[in-house]
Amino acid sequence: MGVTPQQILQAREYRANLQQELTHTYGLPLVCFTMNIAGPEKDSPLIRRSFHFGCEQLLAAFHGHHVEVAAQQIRLEHTGCEAYYAVRGNAHTIKKLCTGIEDSSPLGRLFDMDVLDQTGTQLRREEVGGHARGCIVCGAPGRGCASRRLHTVEQLQAVTKEILYHHFQQEDQRQISSLALRSLLDEVCVTPKPGLVDRVNSGSHKDMDIFTFTASASALAPYLSRCVALGQQTQELSPEETFARLRRAGIRAEQDMFQATGGINTHKGAIFTMGTVCGAIGRLWNAQQPCRDLAAILNTCAQMTQCAIDTDFREIERSSDGSLALTTGQRLYLHQGIKGIRGELAAGLPSVSHIGIPVLRRALAAGKDYNDAAAIRSVVCHTSIPINQRGRNLPVPLIFPKFFWFVSTAPRYPALPEKPPGRDQRSGRSDCPHQFHFP
Repeated sequence: MGVTPQQILQAREYRANLQQELTHTYGLPLVCFTMNIAGPEKDSPLIRRSFHFGCEQLLAAFHGHHVEVAAQQIRLEHTGCEAYYAVRGNAHTIKKLCTGIEDSSPLGRLFDMDVLDQTGTQLRREEVGGHARGCIVCGAPGRGCASRRLHTVEQLQAVTKEILYHHFQQEDQRQISSLALRSLLDEVCVTPKPGLVDRVNSGSHKDMDIFTFTASASALAPYLSRCVALGQQTQELSPEETFARLRRAGIRAEQDMFQATGGINTHKGAIFTMGTVCGAIGRLWNAQQPCRDLAAILNTCAQMTQCAIDTDFREIERSSDGSLALTTGQRLYLHQGIKGIRGELAAGLPSVSHIGIPVLRRALAAGKDYNDAAAIRSVVCHTSIPINQRGRNLPVPLIFPKFFWFVSTAPRYPALPEKPPGRDQRSGRSDCPHQFHFP
């Protein structure tokens, strides 16, 4: 819903009055953060996500420089999002922090972080060594383009949308792959795990230890990010094409793993499964909010893999004459019909949704710390999966519950109100039901 010029002017007047009131009330430097969005649409889910990201950066900068936030107020309005922070510190130092955030990335170009000193005087960027901000479209210094209206609103909106989309495309690649890597590292650290590598011993694996796993997991970090990117890039293509590209990336990842471990197979199954899951999340990604729907992610995994895996099984059957060397998993399929990790993935990872995650959640809800909850889950998985399937299937319910738990508990961003919220004119506070405050 667009806003009128009159509403924008009213919002500016209200903001100025609120700044004056907060400065008078607290007698401290005041940071006022808004989004620099051209055109009549000042509020959307993507704009809110960007605003929330800017708030997180501000608070991290305050914390990192020991700047105490004495008071804060967040207003989510159809005329734009606003954040106010009364802080204890030197106004010029705080302005320098804000200028650094604004200049740190293309997204920062859309941040407008004003700083007022104790007297209510607004500090300029040049006072702390900053430079005038350039045009968002052509990069020309100063406000010449804006004052002469050299670029259309449509041009400004297109560039703004591209900045927002590109930032969160990369940010979510980093976040999702980081969660995947963390789950691999945390999993090997869970102790005890019967028969498996943990912090104390190597279980039944005499050729590897915890350091072999950390070396392998670290080598896979670029691959995990690449899988998310491949999913994002192939959203308009068939699920099968996404999986075909993931498989090619997985072959290179296996080479990286063997190079890191000296030829030891630590994560071959995880390369296959975790890469597919990261690709599925990429296919379901949108800039407004990464997908956290477990059922949708697992269903996408099945859609991506089923056809290719059925083909794999037919190839295995054609190789049963002894002309080719078979892996343990292939022999299990031929002799006992066990489809192993391939069948697990093509079915949408049921051991994750039916065993691993429910057990983990129940243990955490019962007050167990994460190590003990994950160890309990390990024992339950051992006793729930038939012994002749454990070698190939067991890593799936062990590794993925934590990854999906991370994904499902990541921060969510406030939704848009259905109508413009009212205001308490005396206090300057919005009664928006989606107002949020940071700890």
